[in-house]
Parts: sequence; structure tokens; C-alpha cells
Amino acid sequence: MTLEDQILFVDGEAIVIDKPEGLPVDTPRAGGDSVEARIDELRLGFRRAPVPMHRLDRDTSGCLLFARNPRSRAQFQQAFERGEVFKSYLAVVDAQVADLEGIIELPVAKVSTARGGWRMVPDDSGKPAMTRWKRIAVADGQSLVEFRPTTGRTHQIRVHAARGLGAAIVGDPVYSLPDDADLAGMTLPDSGMLLHAWRLVVPRSPKEDIDVTAPVPERFGRWHDFL
Repeated sequence: MTLEDQILFVDGEAIVIDKPEGLPVDTPRAGGDSVEARIDELRLGFRRAPVPMHRLDRDTSGCLLFARNPRSRAQFQQAFERGEVFKSYLAVVDAQVADLEGIIELPVAKVSTARGGWRMVPDDSGKPAMTRWKRIAVADGQSLVEFRPTTGRTHQIRVHAARGLGAAIVGDPVYSLPDDADLAGMTLPDSGMLLHAWRLVVPRSPKEDIDVTAPVPERFGRWHDFL
């Protein structure tokens, strides 16, 4: 399967793909497959390769936006900076969430140690981060939740789910563990994280908005019945 097979939207300014789970956007330091390494699959006749406008974690699937020329890149960048881009994520969290909806406001900062590697942690002196959330369904001690971040911090939804909502995303190999866990000396599971970039809306006046929804992956199993 090529990245071209994953295209959800394309015109002269933009491409949106349904990024597969397990594929990083940037090439890892150790090498290997990535969106960056396969970017020629998205040239579609253009001499200039498209540029990703944001990032999704390796284990997060779903909507990923690319700009196809410098003008659209600048326009999309401004939309992100002004907070005008709407992003909706689906996640299954490992707890039965009691409330129907809420807002998580939890500043985050990056920490790195030789023992534990790096991760994002709640920190009052960190960067502000806010996520709106809504419970969609509960079953067998788990919950299907829609997350709508209004900021774009690294691992924001994963940290906010685990530390703000008190329910880590199912399959999260990092934030399902305590903040002081020794990640460097641990064999982490690779069972697939149930986090999906479901919908993306990008304004681009005077043209119509880009409004794309990525199909919910098969790994969400029974939760398809609630959507």
C-alpha cells in the first residue's frame, strides 16, 4: 500500500492522507520506514514534494495535512497559529469515565533522563495546553471518548487522557505507566494504540474549508457500533 492509496483529499493546494498506525511522520534516528522516506508517493506530478503541516505520533492513525506549495504552506501555518484548525480525535481509554464531557487545562513540559528516556509531563511552568472531550460510549470498564485539542502540544491528548482525565489510552506504551517508570530498561508492548485523528477542518478563505473524516480503523473493534 502506498501513501497515494491513503489520500482522503487532494487539490492544487493540499493533500490529506489517512496516516496508517505504526508509520512515523519523520524518519527515526535509527532509520526505517516513514512518511518522510516515502514522500515521493505524494508528489502526484508536482516537482515539489508536499510538506506536512503538523505531526501525528507513530502509533496514531488518521488525518494528516500536507501543503503542496509555499503559498498554501504559509496560509495553513497561519491558520494553525491562530487556532483556527479544528481537530477531532477518537480514543478508547482504560476506565469508565463518569462525566459526559469536560475541558482539560493542564500545562505540559518535556522531561528527559538517562534512566527513563523522554516524555511529556504535567508542569505548571510548562506550555499551556487545553483539550475538550466528550464521552461517546462505555463498555466493560473502558470508554470511547472524542478529544478536541485547542492547542497542539507534543503528546497532548495522551498526557491529558492519562493525567487529566485519569484514564490512559488503551495501548499507550508510555503514558499508561507512572511518570517515573524506567522506559529505557523496559520492553514496551506493541499491541496498537487506540488513538485516531478522526476529523480535520482547515479554513482557507475564499475557498471552501477542507473538511475531511478518516474512517475508523479496524483495530477499534466493537467500538464501531457506537459511532
